[in-house]
Amino acid sequence: MTTESTDTITASGNATAQSNSESKDYSKASATVRRIGDLSESSSVDDDKLFHDEFDPVYLAKSKVLSDAIQHIGMGKYQWELFVVAGFGWMADNLWPIVTSLIYPQVIMEYPPPGGHGPFIQLAQNLGLLAGAVFWSFSADIIGRRWAFNITFFISGLWGVVAGSSPNFASVAVFDALWSFGVGGNLPVDSAIFLEVLPASHQYLLTVMSIWWAFGQLLTTLIAWGLVGNYSCESADNCTKSSNMGWRYLLFTMGGISLICFLIRFAFFRLYESPKFYLSRGKDELAVEVVHKIAAKNGKTSDLSIEQLRVFDNDTDSEGYDRPATTLFQQRIEKFNLDHIRQVFGTKKLAFSSSLVILIWAIIGLAFPLYNQFIPYFLQQRGSANEPQSTYITYRNTLIIAVLGVPGALIAGLLVELRSGRKGALSLATVLTGVFLFGSTTARTSNALLGWNCAYNFTSNIMYGVLYAYTPEIFPARVRGTAIGLAASANRILGVFSPIIAMYADLTTSAPIYASGALFLASGLLVLILPYEPRGKSSL
Repeated sequence: MTTESTDTITASGNATAQSNSESKDYSKASATVRRIGDLSESSSVDDDKLFHDEFDPVYLAKSKVLSDAIQHIGMGKYQWELFVVAGFGWMADNLWPIVTSLIYPQVIMEYPPPGGHGPFIQLAQNLGLLAGAVFWSFSADIIGRRWAFNITFFISGLWGVVAGSSPNFASVAVFDALWSFGVGGNLPVDSAIFLEVLPASHQYLLTVMSIWWAFGQLLTTLIAWGLVGNYSCESADNCTKSSNMGWRYLLFTMGGISLICFLIRFAFFRLYESPKFYLSRGKDELAVEVVHKIAAKNGKTSDLSIEQLRVFDNDTDSEGYDRPATTLFQQRIEKFNLDHIRQVFGTKKLAFSSSLVILIWAIIGLAFPLYNQFIPYFLQQRGSANEPQSTYITYRNTLIIAVLGVPGALIAGLLVELRSGRKGALSLATVLTGVFLFGSTTARTSNALLGWNCAYNFTSNIMYGVLYAYTPEIFPARVRGTAIGLAASANRILGVFSPIIAMYADLTTSAPIYASGALFLASGLLVLILPYEPRGKSSL
């Protein structure tokens, strides 16, 4: 913190004014502690048990002060710009797995996989996503969010472009795993960054963020329709590189888009480290400084001072602010232990909630790719009267399906504010997603199959929009990255099994679709027994 900003935050007029200020701060502190247990009377969340039993009440009281300060600043320029650049993360999270599913039919035509195991590409992708989810999300609670926020797009963009030059099937799979390592870190980090600077009055925007997820699918399928649909082989007979350049063009294009997103994030947007991350690391002064920077970016001022946070401490010594970089690095490494994981399972009730959330993520992690990664293949193989469709029609229909995801994302933002809350919206959308998959097995024409898939994509976008908002909302910033990381890792671990199942299940039958639908139904019912409902509660 600069001398000027420190003076702005901590200066006091005289001894009398300072005494009055301290008295006021202690009064605010006392009121804040009393309010921690009832942040929202309308919420069904038992905030007192959720927080006081598992987490340091001093940290939670300070976090509430920060939340109040952010609410006072309101939604402004900084948050709206962050809505866009953080939205790139939602976009990439759907964009790159969709790329894999879109290039899959053409890659196996040009490069027949060994032993006929084409789903090895999806297996490589899911292993990369798993590694990325584990590394980036767990490190976010240790070294901060900014590193992952800026570098993940560079990794995915670079290897995406390189993959366009792949000389064989194995290299496609390897490069897929490498770009997926970058993709795997986007959502766990970006959701934490965005939520931690959102005013409570605008917290529903975390759900609306899923519009970027839908846009990622729409953008990818639109480009694929033009490139893969027009520059591809129609069959594996004499399918050469020169006659099958569409999937390569798609990789070059999507890799280039990811690099542009990296450039926008890195060069044109100044991301401030999360104030609640600083708070969780004991760096109160830096947390206050960031709040003042956000206020300035929004053209406002904040009356938050370091004294308002220090009144909660028995010892107001601000350790660690002026330590050399080597000491800070050593401190960060020492914090990389199991303490964050233990806090996620702090009591029986929280352990039950966390375990259930992780289980739901895991089940969806198997159900979604088991069907979604093979949608173009299913569409191509199940044309009118079950006759294969042309490549052009296949990608056109995939685009139509993608369009339905956009209104789904917007409706999700409305549903989470109803009395049924996040849980009601998530359960309904997940169950309907499974129902529509079962319905798709009854299709006997390409148009019928297209209709069922449009309904499936509509509800699945609602499902993911609510799921991606619910999970970070029920954890404080101190363990938010770790908690999301555990859920995302479980999602990716089960996702690894979807291509393995596909290898040994006949994709020309409805067996994978029945399995996927049943898993969605099961996860939708599990949502109903989640103990916490974060509607109306400001994040801590």
